[in-house]
Amino acid sequence: MKKAFSLMELMIVIIILGLLAALVMPNLIGKSEQAKQNLVCVQMKSIKNALDMFKLDNGSYPEQEQGLNALVKNPNPESFPNYAPSGYFENGIVPKDPWKSNYIYVQTAEGLNLISLGADRKEGGSGENKDITYADCIKQ
Repeated sequence: MKKAFSLMELMIVIIILGLLAALVMPNLIGKSEQAKQNLVCVQMKSIKNALDMFKLDNGSYPEQEQGLNALVKNPNPESFPNYAPSGYFENGIVPKDPWKSNYIYVQTAEGLNLISLGADRKEGGSGENKDITYADCIKQ
């Protein structure tokens, strides 16, 4: 006589697996977007550290027109004679946000700000499409 699972036993196992999936899946959905938003803050802090090193070496932050590329290549050797020989990023590349867009560098009266436009790559938005600023990140 062969031993096998009955139809009833299989149905009970399938129902239990379905219930477990129903309980676990809502907790997992949306976590990838939250992880991307957290990564934005980590990258912004790294960029801010590089900007601070630039200021320490050269006496000021790069001009807004020079942008973040000033952290990779000296935009003006005459104005920035103490520029780090290898730039301010180890690999010579300014990181992009998790949605493959460039960070926006803005000088303000208070200092500077960095902005990621979020998943939709447009100004404004809410939820996963909301803009994330360095000011928001340091509040966390």
